[in-house]
This record gives sequence, C-alpha cells and structure tokens, in this order.
Amino acid sequence: MEYSIQVKGRLLDLAQPQVMGILNATPDSFFAGSRCQTEQDVAQRTRQMISEGAAMIDVGACSTRPGSEPVSEAEEMERLRRALSVIRSEQPDAVVSVDTFRPDVARMAVEEYGADIINDVRPGKAMFRMVSRLRVPYIIMSSQPTMRQILLTFAEQVQQLRDLGQKDIILDPGFGFGKTLEQNYDVLRDLTQLHALELPILVGVSRKSMIYKLLDTTPAEALNGTTVLNTMALQKGASILRVHDVRAAAECIALTEKV
Repeated sequence: MEYSIQVKGRLLDLAQPQVMGILNATPDSFFAGSRCQTEQDVAQRTRQMISEGAAMIDVGACSTRPGSEPVSEAEEMERLRRALSVIRSEQPDAVVSVDTFRPDVARMAVEEYGADIINDVRPGKAMFRMVSRLRVPYIIMSSQPTMRQILLTFAEQVQQLRDLGQKDIILDPGFGFGKTLEQNYDVLRDLTQLHALELPILVGVSRKSMIYKLLDTTPAEALNGTTVLNTMALQKGASILRVHDVRAAAECIALTEKV
C-alpha cells in the first residue's frame, strides 16, 4: 500500500516498508537486548540501529510488558530526557518516535527534543487532543481481542482524531496486548482487513510471547520466529516493522520486496 507521513517537514514514503528500531530507557523491558541504562548504551544502540537500516527509533521509558508497574510520570520524563539528549547528539536527523501513553510526556518530548512521532499503547481523548495540538504523526494501538473489535474501535477513534484535525495516523493492532495466543494469530491472519481504513499499519511482534510460548523457547531465542511473522505481516501489507533486531528486519523487507 502506498502511504506516506509528514515528518520534519517532509514526506516519509511508506510505499516500501520501513524499520522502526526499539530503544528502551528502562531496566525492566521484557527483552534485555533493548535495554539502555547509560548514555554510552544509548549512543551505541542508536548508532547500531541507524547503521543497520532503521528509518525510525522508538524510545520508551516506561515498560508496558505484562505485569509491569508503570513508573511515575516524573521518572518517565527524566529517563526520556537522558535518552533523547544522547540520541539528538548522536543522530540529530534521526526520526524519533516516543513510546508513551501520557499526554504531558508526549508534549515534553516534542517541544523540548523535537520528537517526530508519538507511539501510544493506551489511546484516549486526552492524548488525542495533545497530539492534534502538537501536529506530529500518531501511532494508535488497539488492545481489542478480535479483528472485528479492532476495526470498530479504530474507526471510531480515527474519526475522533480527524475531527480534531489530526493528519497522520498509523494503526497498530496491538500484538501481545489484550489477546490470547490464539487471538494474536487470528489478528495476524486477518491483518489485510485493516486496509479498509486506508491508513498505514505498524506490526510489532518482535520476540513477543506469541512466538516463544508457542515454540516453548524464550525471548532470547525468538529471532527466527520474529522474522517468519514479520515476513507474513509484510505480505499482508504492513508498512512499518517495530523490532529489536534491525538488520534482520531490514533484510526481511529487502527479500520480501524482491519477491
């Protein structure tokens, strides 16, 4: 699908799928390889992801893994400020997405550090008003368990955002959120139905439990399964792959596009 979003005053073409690399400024995200606790860690991972082909860096400072307790808003902001300062110093032109469900955290990231995209796992009207005011692309995630419910909820939320003047909206069906293992695979099977809303789709299955629980392994052993599901998602029209392993995803895109 030929989509594009407005980033940094220019169009980011999504006709060819793009990779969003994950950088977690947290001590407790479920995959240890994405955790960056020091400025050196953040700088090294930023350089690595850009060199391996990431078009976007998604920075999170409050873990949303199952069973986790959110840190305070002040702590989330402090972690983000440290990470974003390093990222902007290392890669000033990088497209930076901030993973947060808090409107004031989104405002800080955009106004103080020029964050380009807000990635929200708990969408609501307060965040809708904030991103519409900030004029940045918005990734909206669904915790609904079935594709029918995802479509109905997204249709209502997209209309609310449009009414507020929001231009660029990206849909994330929310693999691993509010879904059983079987429901995750049902949603992936039916992913093409999301194209009815005529918006780009982000898929984030990287090393998640829908892979390692099915295969009876661990997140550390889930790269091969991630690549298989990413390939399926691309074949169903995904525009963005949100991943821990940028090089593998970039190669997956290159090979899928060639076929």
